[in-house]
Amino acid sequence: MPNLTTNDSFLFRKGDPNFMTSLARGLEVLRAFSGQTRTLKMATISESTGLSRAVVRRCLYTLSEMGYVSQVVGGYQIEPKVLALSQTYFASSSLPKVSQPFLDEIHETLGESCSLAVLDGAEAVYIARSAAQRIMTVSLGIGSRLPAYCTSLGRVLLSGLPIPELEDLLGKMERKRHTEHTVIAVRELDQVIARVAKDGFALVDQELEIGLRSLAVPVRSQQGKVVAALNVGAQATRLSKRETRIQMLPALQGAADEIGRRLPE
Repeated sequence: MPNLTTNDSFLFRKGDPNFMTSLARGLEVLRAFSGQTRTLKMATISESTGLSRAVVRRCLYTLSEMGYVSQVVGGYQIEPKVLALSQTYFASSSLPKVSQPFLDEIHETLGESCSLAVLDGAEAVYIARSAAQRIMTVSLGIGSRLPAYCTSLGRVLLSGLPIPELEDLLGKMERKRHTEHTVIAVRELDQVIARVAKDGFALVDQELEIGLRSLAVPVRSQQGKVVAALNVGAQATRLSKRETRIQMLPALQGAADEIGRRLPE
């Protein structure tokens, strides 16, 4: 299935002399390596991106020549040089540096994993994290991506969007049922996200993975704009939803407020 988190029109765009379709396709091929599998076959990349094998082959050749991927037995793998691309973001953004001490403090105080994420299309992208004992089957770290519609981080970030932009995004994004609790209907998601905007936090109970409950709050710029989301994740069996909210929400809100105050204007 093609990757629906990327606007397909970018990959097959015509009529704009200033838009480099080949560059967009090369970046999308690079993004295909963001999953858990270390080695990818050309056919797998073609299927996930929606690009023909001929296009994928040329992209992989170029990326290989530049040192970003390499061909190995069984397919292609990413190379450390790709880290240089992310370093540009971290060097220019104050969010991760300002936030990390507060994430570490929450981790130590609550004994749970604490993460900071920003919105990228239909996904919440981790830009800072202080991890406790692993509670998810998927290992998370800096750069990890999770679907915005069914995660606490994502719903907080979506709640900061203008309503027309939110409606457009919800209508286009891929929404699948990860568990029996996952909300996927656009109308219901509209209501849930509106409630998040009103309450100032999102509590998501086992919608991404059974046994995982997470609580998130917005980090706002000094102008009041939602620029990131801060959350904690915990085992659903350890605390009730009410206990999660009572015990963890004040610490999250306090940290988010402090981070926002320390961000440059």
